[in-house]
Amino acid sequence: MGPDHGLPNPGPHGAEFTSPLPPDLRGRISFLCAGSEKAVAARARLIARYGDAQPDEAAVVVAMGGDGCMLETQHKLLGRNLPVYGMNCGSVGFLMNEFREDDLPERLAAAQAAVLHPLRMLATDARGEVQTGLAINDVNLLRETRQAAKIRITVDGKIRLAELICDGILVSTPAGSTAYNLSAHGPIVPLGANLLPLTPISAFRPRRWRGALLPSESVVIFDILEHEKRPVAAVADYTEVRDVTRVEVREDRSVALTMLFDPDHGLSERIVAEQFTV
Repeated sequence: MGPDHGLPNPGPHGAEFTSPLPPDLRGRISFLCAGSEKAVAARARLIARYGDAQPDEAAVVVAMGGDGCMLETQHKLLGRNLPVYGMNCGSVGFLMNEFREDDLPERLAAAQAAVLHPLRMLATDARGEVQTGLAINDVNLLRETRQAAKIRITVDGKIRLAELICDGILVSTPAGSTAYNLSAHGPIVPLGANLLPLTPISAFRPRRWRGALLPSESVVIFDILEHEKRPVAAVADYTEVRDVTRVEVREDRSVALTMLFDPDHGLSERIVAEQFTV
């Protein structure tokens, strides 16, 4: 574990509170960015104004780019729970704040913090090897060939769907429910709901099954049926495992991630507002 940054113990999934940052942030901000020309130039300007601390010595990290940059930054900092404040220099930017160079220390001090817990994937491949991965957005299973996947779904030790024929299926965090999950017509879940969306991707049989909302403490197991004929890959954010036979997914509450948002546009508000976007 890294240094203690004064963060409170993680409460319910998505708990939000006032930024815990110290009042004087001079020399304690670390700037990271995506590889785009725009983000690199923005980072250079901010460093010239506010200096740049190494992540091990920083009180906060400012990440510049799009949502992918935020996810990459959080994965780099896993286990440290160092607050990350994103500024949008990319395309989507759902997890990012508006980019502005002025008054950055004041914005950081006034920011709201959202505590998130990732999903942990345990994926067994055809050789019997088990690989793990953490997902801030979702764990998704996808067919590898022209053949549709056949998947058995077990929740907390009880078979809930003996056979799902589909292109794939995913389990999402509340924060990730507006990403791939929403594109697959899954429900958007508010941060404090303590629910995990389980959403099929192009389900063929049963055709009318649209997924489920599961308690956040649920343990979901996917068994791949006819895995040699119908190979499936499992992906947890940046970790991909090919030719899986069995995948277990659960929320890992031993890991906490902190994202900072401007008080007028916190993550909870964004998730609610997204449900009224037309």
